Amino acid sequence: VQLQASGGGLVQPGESLKLSCAASGGTLSSYHMGWFRQAPGKEREFVTVISPSGGTTFYANSVKGRFTVSRDNAKNTIYLQMNNLKPEDTAVYYCATYREENILAKRNREDVGKYEHWGQGTLVTVSS
Repeated sequence: VQLQASGGGLVQPGESLKLSCAASGGTLSSYHMGWFRQAPGKEREFVTVISPSGGTTFYANSVKGRFTVSRDNAKNTIYLQMNNLKPEDTAVYYCATYREENILAKRNREDVGKYEHWGQGTLVTVSS
């Protein structure tokens, strides 16, 4: 599976962006899918994860209430709607397939090592 993230850009604080992650060479419908981000000089960190059906989601505390993950399995795409963006949201955002069977264990779902296929990332810059 190859993943292509898109939709990043430069926005002002308080504005919104919607990221997309499209797959080719395979179907995403059977995967839990995660979004991570990596700010300059920092480690890659968990943002959110969504179950194959879209019925279960988990978020990092830093984005809860502002970000919403969704998916369209017919389009083989997942999305990340980001509202009320803050300068600290500035990072390269990555999508990835989760290799475990369920996302109930917080330690696993937030572990970079539990994700298998990664997209190339899309840069989000929040600045006035």
